[in-house]
Amino acid sequence: MKPTLSDVERLAREAGAILREGYNKEHTVHYKGTIDLVTESDHASEAFLLGEIKSHFPGGHILAEESGSIQGSNEDLWYIDPLDGTVNYAHHIPIFCVSIGFASNGVLTLGAVYDPMRDEMFLAEKGKGATLNGKPIHVSNTTELEKSLLVTGFPYDTWNTELDNFKYFERLAKKTQGVRRLGSAALDACYVGAGRFDGFWEFKLKPWDVAAGGLIAREAGAIVTSIDGREDFLASPLSILATTPGIYEATKGQLK
Repeated sequence: MKPTLSDVERLAREAGAILREGYNKEHTVHYKGTIDLVTESDHASEAFLLGEIKSHFPGGHILAEESGSIQGSNEDLWYIDPLDGTVNYAHHIPIFCVSIGFASNGVLTLGAVYDPMRDEMFLAEKGKGATLNGKPIHVSNTTELEKSLLVTGFPYDTWNTELDNFKYFERLAKKTQGVRRLGSAALDACYVGAGRFDGFWEFKLKPWDVAAGGLIAREAGAIVTSIDGREDFLASPLSILATTPGIYEATKGQLK
């Protein structure tokens, strides 16, 4: 049985309720790396999502942030981020979301990204456009890099990586109206789709970070590729560039 857009919306909304309920509580924080955190809410949200998927849509392959790869048929592939923006959440900063992507036979078909603190539900189905709380969204009409507002993020090995995104941050900050860093790749991509940002780039992501958000941005009219221009932005090594069409080439040129 294949999920529908309503199914992934329900899953994201109910997992988001778990995050919202736990938000103001004292968090139990564990460290997967120096700056890579996980909280009790990550685990609670993911346990709920895995239980629902296994119960209602059994047999598929699941890629989940905390549980890793759960083997199943590659005809159905789920990308689950139960809490994108964990560092924000752990510090009681209300910028985080639940992200659920679904691919059928290797093609991303469904995406849901839910921000429970703003009650904003971003949804997309391949070929049918993208919505925010039921209303269609579309990328901005910006055509000049100098008039754009961009967003990016930094990997968990940012202290010692050879691929230093700070140099690109500085370069693009000096050529645009600014570059923001919100701490949630899924929301970054959705905000491009909604026209709030004109472009988003990030290196060294995981597929569950941007599967849903990338589909939502693309269905809202963004050009979404890897930073080096590959259409399959989920292929390894994973990076993403999502912009309004008017600044895609200029932004990609700055990231060479």
